Amino acid sequence: MKGIFWNCNGFADSKKYRFLSDLTKENDLDFIALSETGRASFPQTTLNNICAGRDFLWHCMAPRGRSGGMILGINPQIFDIGQIEEGNFFIRFKLRHKEDDFKFNLFLVYGPAQQEFKSQYLSELVRVCSKETVPIIMGGDFNIIRSPTEKNNSNYSDRWPFLFNAVIDTLNLRELELTGRKFTWANNLQNQTFEKLDRILVCTDFEAKYPLTTVHALSREILDHTPLLCNTNTSSLTYQQQFKFELGWLLRERFCDMV
Repeated sequence: MKGIFWNCNGFADSKKYRFLSDLTKENDLDFIALSETGRASFPQTTLNNICAGRDFLWHCMAPRGRSGGMILGINPQIFDIGQIEEGNFFIRFKLRHKEDDFKFNLFLVYGPAQQEFKSQYLSELVRVCSKETVPIIMGGDFNIIRSPTEKNNSNYSDRWPFLFNAVIDTLNLRELELTGRKFTWANNLQNQTFEKLDRILVCTDFEAKYPLTTVHALSREILDHTPLLCNTNTSSLTYQQQFKFELGWLLRERFCDMV
């Protein structure tokens, strides 16, 4: 199972269509999750271009004001869809993976940049996730960093990171490790600010089902946000238990001889 989460920051540039189309073909994507589209709807021709002509099922969420807007699409040959829910800051698909009959929630999240909406945003995440009994994978632009190490300068306040981490802990979620780069967003100023605003969170049940899941940051050449490629690695790899070295072995007689 493969998919992409990306804050595309508007969707009028044909380069973005080509990027997504090429990405879908090269990686055989099963879902596409885009935030900050700035559009209430998309022509079918545009949707066909995005997913390289595949017959995806889409749900589009209109922007509120000048920013926002999301679109989430899945390949119905891979998933059955049971429910679609739209909140102020998320789209949720309840899915069943046809190959292994695994049921889970796929969330696309776009957090507000404005300080006055962040409390409402975090409260909504707690409300919708705390009632869920089905495993969760949640990705997107959360618009909150988690620690000072997720920013390249000292302009840092602990208020929202503290609350964000508390929400993650309360919901028993875990962030999947990002490879490819440290930060996922940069502004266009001469003295640039870099931050990690985009991420993918999963519950323990999802991680147990897909223990080899990886998240890779792709190129950020055409935009200020980095696309995140998520791959559960279920088709090409089988899970093998990791070898663990016990320090107590060093105390055993003739340990060095055996080694």
